[in-house]
Amino acid sequence: MIKGKFIDNLPKVYGIYTGGFIGFIILMAIGEQMGMTAKAIGVAFVAFTIFIYALIGWLSRTAQADAYYVAGRQVPTVFNGMATAADWMSGASFVAMAGGIYFKGYGYMALLVGWTGGYVLVATLLAPYLRKFGCYTVPDFIGTRYGGNLSRFLAVVVLTVASFTYVTAQINATGTIASVALDIPFQYAVYVGLVSILLCSMLGGMRGVTWTQVAQYIVLIIAYLLPVFWISNEIGAGFFPHFMLADEVARIGELEQQYGFVKNSAADLANVPKGLAGITKAHSAVNATPWAFISLALAMMMGTASLPHVMMRYFTTPSVKAARKSVGWSLFFIFLLYSSAPMLATLSKLSLIDPSLPTGIIGKSIAEVQAIDWYQNWNQANLMFVSDFNGNGTLELNEFFMGGKAVVLATPEIAGLPYVISGLVAAGGMAAAMSTADGLILAIANAISHDVYYKIIDPKAETQKRLTVARVLLVVIGFAGATIAAMEIQGILGSVIWAFDFAMSGLFFPLVLGVWWKRANREGAIAGMALGLISGMGYLIWVRNGGSGFLGITQLTFGIFGSAVSLVAMVVVSLMTSAPNAATQKMVDNVRVPSGRSVI
Repeated sequence: MIKGKFIDNLPKVYGIYTGGFIGFIILMAIGEQMGMTAKAIGVAFVAFTIFIYALIGWLSRTAQADAYYVAGRQVPTVFNGMATAADWMSGASFVAMAGGIYFKGYGYMALLVGWTGGYVLVATLLAPYLRKFGCYTVPDFIGTRYGGNLSRFLAVVVLTVASFTYVTAQINATGTIASVALDIPFQYAVYVGLVSILLCSMLGGMRGVTWTQVAQYIVLIIAYLLPVFWISNEIGAGFFPHFMLADEVARIGELEQQYGFVKNSAADLANVPKGLAGITKAHSAVNATPWAFISLALAMMMGTASLPHVMMRYFTTPSVKAARKSVGWSLFFIFLLYSSAPMLATLSKLSLIDPSLPTGIIGKSIAEVQAIDWYQNWNQANLMFVSDFNGNGTLELNEFFMGGKAVVLATPEIAGLPYVISGLVAAGGMAAAMSTADGLILAIANAISHDVYYKIIDPKAETQKRLTVARVLLVVIGFAGATIAAMEIQGILGSVIWAFDFAMSGLFFPLVLGVWWKRANREGAIAGMALGLISGMGYLIWVRNGGSGFLGITQLTFGIFGSAVSLVAMVVVSLMTSAPNAATQKMVDNVRVPSGRSVI
């Protein structure tokens, strides 16, 4: 029996939850040994975890604005670090990151460097100061710091563009996992994912999302690390494979050289399903130059410090000091997964191409590979494909294709692990995508309900009416995101990278200069947000339509161009117009003091 306040009993509550989840894994393992089907295991994992998240969301329901928007500002640092890590560990991190490294090689490590390094910017430039400010949302800070409804509204626009781009990728990830686990078409599975996302956030807002995200982090980190250690031990890479990464990468290089690589013709590739990629040696072309690597890492760092759903997590801590500590815990919990993504990609590729392993398929007959259960399962999901291009009946290095989303999800099956591990990984992927989607949809809905509806349209609206508007917006935004995700316009990783670029184009410098430059004024912030977002979006459209890039800035780093325009516009316009009044400048000075009460 747990007595006392929920906050005081968090270690005990989540300790019991973790033990219960491990017990469920053991129960499923026993069920598999007794003949439980793979589909039943997959459904059980997804259904059980979604039920737990929905239960937490129900128990966290609230009708108080402070609890709904910022979880009552009482989330302890360690648990806020876990919730932030879950919020951060999106479908891109869990499902697509290892796939990107698998197919594109070391160039995609720039994402890991940028996303992790971005928290240094968050800790040093923004999080503690925005917490000291005492706002509910990022546009709330912009609107109060610079003044006027237009600056607040533009911040909402930038937030919505960036967060909506991001949320479609997360719903895409939940749809991918649900379609495989539940054996339903992707176009319907995205809506199954949407319903599960809304169950966590509708009633409890930030309070419900926070406690759900802590539970989701526990699931996703167990689901990610267990296969890595298990597979590594199975193939002889050591129990802690991270220290052996260089040796395993060298082994892959030797195998690729041994097999050789034949470039596929256009006619061959025309038969390959859309979205699948082959195991090639062409990864050195991705972010191969120092500037390409650095620019992508820089864009992800600045984007991290601009994303509203990340900043919102630090509004929930009890104090400024707690916000700073919480960033440190966030980095620790994120590191646990990010340090393992390259290893998982390496182990997955080794499992497929190393002939000394029982799982290796390169060099086997095409018919033999097509008869493998795991290949048939993922081929039916349109995430794997083989074809005998040269007609010799043997699978060559250039004749196997796989979707990036399948690398993490399919690796346990490929490595011959019990299917219960695949079910666990599916549950982890759902947890990662759902936790981020919850945070993103909540960020959009809260910004529109609080900063547009309450602050601009109806300042006298009662709390209940404001929360009703927020909940309706959650459903509308989620449904729109699922509809766009079902169209599969862009891959998971590409959509996520774009979201970071949109955020940094319009918000990075208005946020940073709002804290660190007292001379920054309303006119400058408006110019910075509007011109930054427009120029960034215009640059993306230009490059996507065949335009030549400027200074090596690509469609994945267009935020560098947008943020540069934003900085110049903001500084020039601020200096050409009147300085903020004395009260505003005093407020900025107060924000920088790490102790004392919140400014607003």
